[in-house]
Amino acid sequence: MKRLLLITLIFIFTCFHTGVKAQNKMQRNQKLDIKQQSIVYISALTATGDIEQLKTRLNKGLDNDLTINEIKEILVQLYAYCGFPRSLNGINTFMAVMEERKAKGITDAEGKAASPANDPDKYQTGKKTLQTLTGREEKNLTGANAFAPAIDTFLKEHLFADIFNRDVLTFKERELITVSALAAMNGVASQLQAHIFIGMNTGLTEPQLSEAFRIIDQIVGISQGDNARSTLEKVIAAKKQ
Repeated sequence: MKRLLLITLIFIFTCFHTGVKAQNKMQRNQKLDIKQQSIVYISALTATGDIEQLKTRLNKGLDNDLTINEIKEILVQLYAYCGFPRSLNGINTFMAVMEERKAKGITDAEGKAASPANDPDKYQTGKKTLQTLTGREEKNLTGANAFAPAIDTFLKEHLFADIFNRDVLTFKERELITVSALAAMNGVASQLQAHIFIGMNTGLTEPQLSEAFRIIDQIVGISQGDNARSTLEKVIAAKKQ
């Protein structure tokens, strides 16, 4: 009888301990880690052109274990969403930050460089990447892509083949970059909605996106964060239907 009681207690304890570990792991996965937070800051500040705050956040990003090549990838990708001027300003600011850190004797990790690309059919590669991101098969061109097929070619061959398939960052990280930039900008509600949907497909959670938008509150403005939260609510409602 005592042996049976002991086995039962051990079983209950094991189940409880396993449940607590699983819950703690789930809670951790519901939050942006420190590197992801840096991605949000850098992306949003580059998109808005706030160079002074960006300089601070680039330093913190390096301190938070983002590599040099990861930050380069963030800043390069952003040109597709906020334009060459803002992207180049971000890159030039990063160059200045790196010079200052070297002068102080700080050595930062270079990190992994992108693998060489040798793609004979970038259009099909980009199409497959987009299908992976959206979870939807594209059968026929619609909307702007049908009206101006050149933009469809540029999006698939360049954005989703050349940029998104560079292996320095994951799809999830790239969508966090995109959502953060779009959330910081005005007049891009439909694109933000589309990329929140894609971001959630890549593994970004509602709490993580809400946390990102609280960062937008801090560095851009509460009204901008409210707009992003409202868009997130629309995506969640659409997913439930």
